[in-house]
Amino acid sequence: MRIGQGIDAHRLVAGRPLRLGGVEIPHPRGLEGHSDGDVLLHAIASALLGALGEGDLGRHFPSSDPALAGIASGEIVARVMAQVRARGYALGNVDATVVAQEPRLAPHLDTLRGALADLLGVDSGRVNVKVTSTDHLGAIGRGEGIAALAVVLLEAA
Repeated sequence: MRIGQGIDAHRLVAGRPLRLGGVEIPHPRGLEGHSDGDVLLHAIASALLGALGEGDLGRHFPSSDPALAGIASGEIVARVMAQVRARGYALGNVDATVVAQEPRLAPHLDTLRGALADLLGVDSGRVNVKVTSTDHLGAIGRGEGIAALAVVLLEAA
């Protein structure tokens, strides 16, 4: 078994859709980034790479690569999952937390869980997504951005 953890955070900006876990969430602002800015998928991909001992997202998907501009974060996760399978592992489970003051995400948890399970190719019982706020503390508490943390367990396939 191998365990990995990941974290990501992006600023909320006007003119972009808000995508979390591959799901478009209604909100007047979206996440800034070289890709679609999906912090939840980035944290999960980072955790998967960590479990493999393969460094971070920047090593595999550098923001300096113009070919990756605007890449869907689901594609990033799919590529990392291909590495997981190629190394002889399967996803045991993922536990993720989204930290956001806004928008209210609790109504979207079942949708996020299902979308993540589909993307990761596992039963939804292997996926847990939680949300929390910072009770108005710091940049996230002021509604300036969103962060996500993830822990994954990989098992020999």
